[in-house]
Amino acid sequence: MNWPLFINGEWKKAERYVELRSPFSGELITEVAQAGIHETDEAIAAAEVAAETMARMPAHERAAILNRAAQILEQRSEELVRILALEAAKPVKTARAEIARTIQTYKFAAMESSRIHGETVPLDAAPGGEGRIAFTMRKPVGVVVAITPFNFPFNLVAHKVGPAIAAGNTVVLKPASQTPLSALILGGIFKEAGLPAGALNIIPGPGSIIGERLVSDPRVKAITFTGSPAVGIAMKSRAGLKRVCLELGSNSALVIDDTIDITQELIERCVAGAFSFSGQVCISIQRIYVHEHKYDEFLAKFKDQTEKLVIGDPLDSETDLSALISGTEVKRMEEWVESAVAGGARVITGGKAINAAIYPPTILADVDKTEAVSCMEVFGPIVVVSPFQTLDQAIREVNDSRFGLQAGIYTNDIHAAMRAAEELEVGGVMINDFPTFRVDNMPYGGVKESGFGREGIKYAIEELTELKLISIKLKP
Repeated sequence: MNWPLFINGEWKKAERYVELRSPFSGELITEVAQAGIHETDEAIAAAEVAAETMARMPAHERAAILNRAAQILEQRSEELVRILALEAAKPVKTARAEIARTIQTYKFAAMESSRIHGETVPLDAAPGGEGRIAFTMRKPVGVVVAITPFNFPFNLVAHKVGPAIAAGNTVVLKPASQTPLSALILGGIFKEAGLPAGALNIIPGPGSIIGERLVSDPRVKAITFTGSPAVGIAMKSRAGLKRVCLELGSNSALVIDDTIDITQELIERCVAGAFSFSGQVCISIQRIYVHEHKYDEFLAKFKDQTEKLVIGDPLDSETDLSALISGTEVKRMEEWVESAVAGGARVITGGKAINAAIYPPTILADVDKTEAVSCMEVFGPIVVVSPFQTLDQAIREVNDSRFGLQAGIYTNDIHAAMRAAEELEVGGVMINDFPTFRVDNMPYGGVKESGFGREGIKYAIEELTELKLISIKLKP
């Protein structure tokens, strides 16, 4: 079937459709409707009308809708896994983990919908505040625009749609062009779950056309975006007084000091952190700094474990890595690695495209820190491993970056751990774990060019609500 748009609780045909093909095989999956300016305006208008209904809806009803949606997702999980494998080339075992997390994310949203509250304010702490009682409450902002990426097309959508609905907002969702099905299928799921018409509208389409409209429309009160720094920064500059939450780029780093044994568990954790979904993860390990006393041992074991990864068809349950999202990304991997090698880098493993769709897990050493594979966001299966002498040096190297999403440190020295926690310029520090660690109820976001605002259901709800003060003057 061809996939239409989802606007005001109904499937709507569009004037233009585009082919959606498998990144792995190139086979035609389906054709997907593309919204234009007219359909975008319809979606915003539907969300604006539904905003009044959602704002009045009691918390227990919002929680029930989110729980029913999670239940439907669970019942249809294998169908959703197949969609992920087809449109994103995500290996089925990785896809199953994403669907499980998506279900949990909506359950967290259901729980948090009944925990939205304010606090009392002691006005009499200030002269002139006597004889008053004051408290705060949180109110929905209204229409929320959610713009989502291809790499976690179910769970990162859940991190925007879930808290928006939990807070009593309405949503216009623009999914990534490479993975629209993972978003569109939610239209039917939330309709079945009882979400009012217009509360969720899903409009795939070119960002250059509909993205601009969504960002500039005054009916939109908040924007939550995951994508590239260039687009996010431009979006924030055009958003005016709208609420904006941005989750942008990263070149996440891991530090391994000389107090740590290079165990099999650590190595497996590093391989998973660097190469899961071919490194197309916002907090994928891109830079690993290993103390010089442990460097050679780590590099040898890391290489051996990496070469055990199974590369192939995403529908095969044995596959660990498959195709990148597009052939353009494979070419970029080749160019960046070739540049690093020309600058003196050594290829420890990988380094050559397998075909036009697949780039193998690649480990580089002796890389100049100005090379793109180190200082830019690779968003692919490439990791740079470097030695260090002192913790001061390692922290400086990690911080010498335009990004600051998450970082990790393995150490048995509590003082080193706490120094890293204090001094690493990132939004989250993972001690004795990799920077790729994330569970769906924790605050998640970065500093510098990694973003603005925080996701994680409770924290996203704060971003998508207005704080209102109520003051009552008591009779004398």
